[in-house]
Amino acid sequence: MTNTHTFSILFWLKLANTKNGKAPLYARITVNGKRAELSLKRKVLISHWDAHKNKLKGLSGEIRLINTYLEQVHSKLFECYRKLQNENKLISSRIIKAHFLGTNENRYALSDIIEYHNEHMKDTLRWGTQKNYFTTHKYLFFFLEQKLNTPDMYLSELNYKFIIDFERFLRHQESMGNNTVMKHIERLRKLVNLAFKMEWIGKDPFVKFKAKYIKKERAFLTRDELNNIEQKEFSISRLELIKDLFVFSCYTGLSYGDVMSLTNDNICIGIDRKQWIYSQRQKTSILVKISLLSKALEIVEKYKLHPSSINKERLFPTISNQKLNSYLKEIADVCGIKKNLTFHIARHTFATTITLSNGVPIETVSKLLGHSKITTTQIYAKVIERKVSQDMIQLEKRM
Repeated sequence: MTNTHTFSILFWLKLANTKNGKAPLYARITVNGKRAELSLKRKVLISHWDAHKNKLKGLSGEIRLINTYLEQVHSKLFECYRKLQNENKLISSRIIKAHFLGTNENRYALSDIIEYHNEHMKDTLRWGTQKNYFTTHKYLFFFLEQKLNTPDMYLSELNYKFIIDFERFLRHQESMGNNTVMKHIERLRKLVNLAFKMEWIGKDPFVKFKAKYIKKERAFLTRDELNNIEQKEFSISRLELIKDLFVFSCYTGLSYGDVMSLTNDNICIGIDRKQWIYSQRQKTSILVKISLLSKALEIVEKYKLHPSSINKERLFPTISNQKLNSYLKEIADVCGIKKNLTFHIARHTFATTITLSNGVPIETVSKLLGHSKITTTQIYAKVIERKVSQDMIQLEKRM
């Protein structure tokens, strides 16, 4: 690894275990602020210990032997650190301790793979995805403390029982549905799979585990519901902005993150000499090219000279996803829409109400949405088929 580390070794007495004036001697390894403690299997008189010099005071034969031993331990620990550094391997206090004890084989801990993943994925994963992993890590350590009474565990100890116990633990968390539970399990699975590929563990405990997701209907707005929002004018500027951002997404299919990252450089002249959006999806890095429909173009023009857009060099004023979705609830109430309105519904509305319902081929819709597989887009086609069926039933009743 090319990263620099803060590394230190400290010898200390565990005064909590004092007996007959003697306390056990420990070494503390610290890497980047994270500690690992190592028992040196020696007990010494507290009165002989020099905390400033990290060794015993005196010149007796026994004291000299223990001080020599401390020097050897210090040298060996430093040697373990340098060896990991020279071999460009992951360095942590626990790994140095394991190398010192000669138990580095299959002795990587759960916290080690989490630390490795966080360090190496921070430049490749979106911040939103990283936050999801941090939440999973939080539940993992909470589970270890609450149910297993330990702050950490070795990867070699992971088994099928651990997975199903963790799943059961998650299901008892407040307001956590089945699919959210499965998402946490899948993130753990990716961490364990990474450890398996790097040969930190000899077997994959997930071999017999199968994630079970509950398929949910993709919510979208009907033409009438979308019209209600479009035609509503808000005197409060923040609600007007949220409405415009939502409608823009309904006519482009872009997600929240993709809309917020748009700049004037993303507006290009397309093959038909009209204005298009050329952008890269944040989630998949797939290039999308979208011909701007007139209603989307009107919104772009509306915010061209907005002070916030100019100041931040963005196509639109920026706002957090959390606030945006909160304000959408207000808009839904005002417009009489009973659905749980979120910004992502705009993307579903583009796929169903705007494109597929108006005869746009599914291959074209897939490309506009930036899907890597057409099977992902076919979810929306099934919704349309259901709507056709409902319309035909209504037609039959009228006839």
